[in-house]
Amino acid sequence: MFASRNFLFAKSAAAPVASGKLFTWGGNGFGQLGTGDTTYRSSPVQVGSLTTWTQVATTTYHTVAVNATGQLFAWGYNDKGQLGTGNTTNYSSPVQVGALTNWKQPSVSGYSGSSSFCIKTDGTLWAWGNNANGQLGQGNTTNRSSPVQIGSNTNWAVIESSPTASTFCLATTTDGKLFAWGDGFNGALGLGNQTSRSSPVQVGALTTWLNPATGDGFSVCTKTDGTLWTWGNGGQGRLGLGNTTNYSSPKQVGSLTDWSIPAAGGYSAMCVKTDGTLWTWGENGQGQLGTGNTIYRSSPVQVGALTNWSKPMHGSFNAGCVKTDGTLWVWGKNNSGQLGTGNTTYRSSPVQVGSLTTWIVPSAGRSNTACIQT
Repeated sequence: MFASRNFLFAKSAAAPVASGKLFTWGGNGFGQLGTGDTTYRSSPVQVGSLTTWTQVATTTYHTVAVNATGQLFAWGYNDKGQLGTGNTTNYSSPVQVGALTNWKQPSVSGYSGSSSFCIKTDGTLWAWGNNANGQLGQGNTTNRSSPVQIGSNTNWAVIESSPTASTFCLATTTDGKLFAWGDGFNGALGLGNQTSRSSPVQVGALTTWLNPATGDGFSVCTKTDGTLWTWGNGGQGRLGLGNTTNYSSPKQVGSLTDWSIPAAGGYSAMCVKTDGTLWTWGENGQGQLGTGNTIYRSSPVQVGALTNWSKPMHGSFNAGCVKTDGTLWVWGKNNSGQLGTGNTTYRSSPVQVGSLTTWIVPSAGRSNTACIQT
């Protein structure tokens, strides 16, 4: 994510959470696919035999997932303690993080970030791994190899840290506040400056923030009124504001009020609207905008004409989306087989992964992908 996106938002927290099998594919140099080896896969392969996975967040070199009983598992590269296992040992198969059963919504940051986060069912927020830029929210820059609580709040709703190269975080609370912390370079935190913060700081005073997403040096967030806002590094048009200007405070993208679920990664972003259309913008050298070409866009452009897009995911230069019919579609860079199409062919337009109609929770990393299937 969402970015590696996680689809357990405050607006639907009371609804039953679907569970199923977990599949991964793509790069696997550090065992990040969880298949017990380091073999790359260009088609989906099931992780173990469990059928109770509910949430997954994958990044460049590691993956974190939660099952229906609230257990937390992690696997892959662990040089900064990002697996939360109390050590720096790599694991190529899922290993449980502690013994607690109250984990709910995970997020991961990768490449230069290598950190992990998870909200518990009691509304507390926990972090571990790399903390070089204060991204663990502890008021310091000390790495942690086991989960540590961020503050004392018990009303965290959504946590988002880019799976591609993020060293900062965004998180919303159940009362609609937005907080940011970590590396503030280029105004990525939205606090009106470029100051880094090692503890959560509220972005403005509004209480209408809903779904955040983070990319490389920039942020995206929708509000409860359906408006879309971006800030941070504007290079390659990744803010969708029609220019390449950096902004250190939130700026509204257009004037529409039908934006719903965003995703970001690398230097581009996307968002599903309430009418089921999908829109993308930013860098497009690998076809990651899904527009059938490699033309950069500094304003949102619609992907095709379909109105059944539902759950987006975004890696560095690859992206995808689950449709309302449960099919999974992907596009962009495919050098490691991260599109799951059985080859390493790049795609500049959406292509379906297999023929199944049971995909529910997607997550894309820099060169690998994960998705839960009922």
